[in-house]
Amino acid sequence: MAPMSQEDIEWFKSTFRPIPKPELPDDCVEYSLYYIPPNPAPATIDEVAETRARLTEVQRTAAELVKDLLKDYIWQREGFRLEITKDQGVTSLSGRSNFGDSIEDEWVIVYLLRELTKKHKDIWARVTDSDGQFLLVEAAGALPSWLEPDIADNRVWINQGELVIIKPKKENNRVTERLSLSESGQILMGEPGRLMRSAMVQEEAFYRLRNYPKQISENLHSALVTIPRKVAFLLHQKPAYISAAVEAFYLRDPIALRPLRAKDTDSLVFKPEDFVTVSTRFTRVGYAQVKSQDFPAPKSWVGKLPTTDDRLLYDRAETGMKVTCGFEMLLSDPHNQDKSSVREMKLILEDLDTGDEELPTNEEMETWDKREDDEKWLDISFEDLDKELKGKRKDTTDFNGADFFDDYDTDSDVDEDEDEIDSDGEDKEASFDEEEFSRMMKEMMGLPSMPGLSGPSQLDRVKELDTESEDDTEQIQQLSKEMEAELRGTGVLDLNRPGDNPKGTRAVSQGGLETEESHEPEVGEEDININLVKNLLESLQGQAGSAGPAGNMLSMLNLPVPKDDRHQ
Repeated sequence: MAPMSQEDIEWFKSTFRPIPKPELPDDCVEYSLYYIPPNPAPATIDEVAETRARLTEVQRTAAELVKDLLKDYIWQREGFRLEITKDQGVTSLSGRSNFGDSIEDEWVIVYLLRELTKKHKDIWARVTDSDGQFLLVEAAGALPSWLEPDIADNRVWINQGELVIIKPKKENNRVTERLSLSESGQILMGEPGRLMRSAMVQEEAFYRLRNYPKQISENLHSALVTIPRKVAFLLHQKPAYISAAVEAFYLRDPIALRPLRAKDTDSLVFKPEDFVTVSTRFTRVGYAQVKSQDFPAPKSWVGKLPTTDDRLLYDRAETGMKVTCGFEMLLSDPHNQDKSSVREMKLILEDLDTGDEELPTNEEMETWDKREDDEKWLDISFEDLDKELKGKRKDTTDFNGADFFDDYDTDSDVDEDEDEIDSDGEDKEASFDEEEFSRMMKEMMGLPSMPGLSGPSQLDRVKELDTESEDDTEQIQQLSKEMEAELRGTGVLDLNRPGDNPKGTRAVSQGGLETEESHEPEVGEEDININLVKNLLESLQGQAGSAGPAGNMLSMLNLPVPKDDRHQ
């Protein structure tokens, strides 16, 4: 075979493209720490060894920080962790954490990164999430006009606790220079004049850390809950188990609810018996998720809760019921069996069954912590929430440099002809994304948005849910009949009720004769849908918070029962 010519080799090289780095999943934060000594010598084997030694030292410092600052901290999903890795030929300490719904977990990680760079002056950190350079998003109102999102990668660093931004060679309003990781490292080492340290930008970017480290403990909430002794034993062994149980409860689906449907308690891991009241530590997000969910007691729990006469005892028992059901779903659902927390709990429960471990006695539990925090933080006003979301700034901004515009400004520099319109005449920027709208509505209603359905296990889950839905068809039909009967009993389906016969409908006398002709269009499908929702809501109101066909149907469909707060 004849050797390839130089021209052929060059063509062959040109056909290759670097494999794009996969996008960071939602609710994930990615972080890296680099050792960049001042005026380094040319790379040698000894220098490589020195880099690894310095990063190992930083790793030990990180472990000490976590031990000191986060001794009793509970992560919503995944904690802070660092491993020595190599990216684009550069050795670093890197990690990725899924923080779920707890944004505070992400900021705890940013705080740890700042502290590490304060203790190690030659360490530089960078951090991103699914929104990209989220520190710049926080500081959008103070950024220079040249700093646009598409050129921000590898420009934003943390060193000695300060935010450092790499400036372009020439600052103007049309900066297009993009930096690779290696180019960024060279600038950090040899071009100090291109490093921008702005007190104003830094104050905005790190505004959420203003109350750290004190705020770390305030991210948690302790509450007294009434739970089976076996659940109390697990939580005493490792309080962090609560996060996995709360998530299993909050993201429940018909498959996860299977073990709770049976009246017989013999098959349950955590039987509703031998109740004890203990102080349980939640993440604030997790506690809010448990308290906000309307969750009718499963069949096996009917009669196990105290009456509502004593509201305090009932609330503790109801919260404990939700937590216990979360543990039951967590350990019973085949989808969770590969989780490390599930494997650990099953080993502990096996030790209980074999007698190697014993459940705590009442006397032992008297020595446990009895902390109960105030719940006033749950009652946040819209003004407080809006202020927190905006930070301390008065203006709402996004990360597009420091360009602002007036929402009511009718003078535009952009001609209408320049609006992007597709061949069908649709404005692409104003097009309707049905999937995104559906996801947003589910989140607003407190339902899981089912992210990341690309993996085989997730796809299997969807297929199983489809099968589950088919199996429940008969039960749903029966519930529909019960609901219709209840609605008819209340009269809400009677279109001829007094006061519900507006002008333009047919009124029927006792003799069956039409006494008034309709001059309006017939009721359309949209009107029927509105009537259905109206009737459903009236039926729910008639239940007065107790169980009934309407509430059961919504629960069956994994939909939250709306609260009637019209008189509050």
